[in-house]
Amino acid sequence: MATIKEIASIAEVSISTVSRVLNFDETLNVSDVTREKILKIADELDYVSSKSKKAKNKKSKDIGIIYWFSYEEELADPYYLSIRIAAEKKCNGNNFNLVKLSENSDIEDIKSVNGIIAIGRFSPSVVEKLSSANENIVFVDFSPNENKFDSVMANLGRATNEILHYLYELGHRKIGFIGGKKLEKIDYRDVYIDERIIKYKEFMESKGIYNPNYIYESERFTFKAGYNLMKEALKSKDNVTAYFIGNDTMAVGAYKAISEEGLSIPNDISIIGFNDLPSAKYMIPALTTVRIPSEYLGKAAVDLLIENLNGNREYNKKVIIPTEFKVRESCKEI
Repeated sequence: MATIKEIASIAEVSISTVSRVLNFDETLNVSDVTREKILKIADELDYVSSKSKKAKNKKSKDIGIIYWFSYEEELADPYYLSIRIAAEKKCNGNNFNLVKLSENSDIEDIKSVNGIIAIGRFSPSVVEKLSSANENIVFVDFSPNENKFDSVMANLGRATNEILHYLYELGHRKIGFIGGKKLEKIDYRDVYIDERIIKYKEFMESKGIYNPNYIYESERFTFKAGYNLMKEALKSKDNVTAYFIGNDTMAVGAYKAISEEGLSIPNDISIIGFNDLPSAKYMIPALTTVRIPSEYLGKAAVDLLIENLNGNREYNKKVIIPTEFKVRESCKEI
């Protein structure tokens, strides 16, 4: 069992900083990268705070948290980091014991917790594994079956329509999509496709401008994926004038690919991202994007779990969090 002093030494920060991070002190002014570094080290060394020990002594509830992304991906895209930190902070405030789960966790470990918060998009096999062992699950940023599970989602459909209407009004007709793709096939049916690609197809078809060749997808929303997909798109010579990109992290990769081809944003290609990362407004040009209040998704997930645990609710809820369109400098009228 690690001590705060040991964690501070490895993380190269002060003991007080480690203590405040592990106790989810909201007044602490520290970067998400430093906060995540401390949490990762504590997790690897199996640190348990005195607050958690007291909570366990009081027989407080155990809440499992599982997420589909790696630490490296979480650091590269603070969107999911923000969701997780908000959920953990809310759990801590309710004296819950946090238990880290994974897709490979034993069934007995999944059964042992009072409830589960699942952050990210999981394959049907993982959803089935979790639900077969625990009936109290809240999915965040993912809704595998709203008749069976509680979930918290951003209003992706409305945000997508807003983006596409904006580009259409600017005169764009060749509008591409770069983002994530389906996770698995079940009974030869595509399942759990990103809602944004569905809305994209609906909008483009309604305007008579849909072209499947304008769609580029990856299983991960990373810098590298955005870079590689944009490289592939630029080789196609389809002369797409605008791209809607699945998240700001991918947009950064797309920016690099466009620059390497000697093209400029927005003069040659207009770009719209998603999530409104803190760095989006400092990109050159500043990125037009959609802000999702990710911290609200984490808090709402814990609220749903508490409500279900305390009230034995017989029906499921799907909470939709509104988004905000941020118009900046990465799009132009044509």
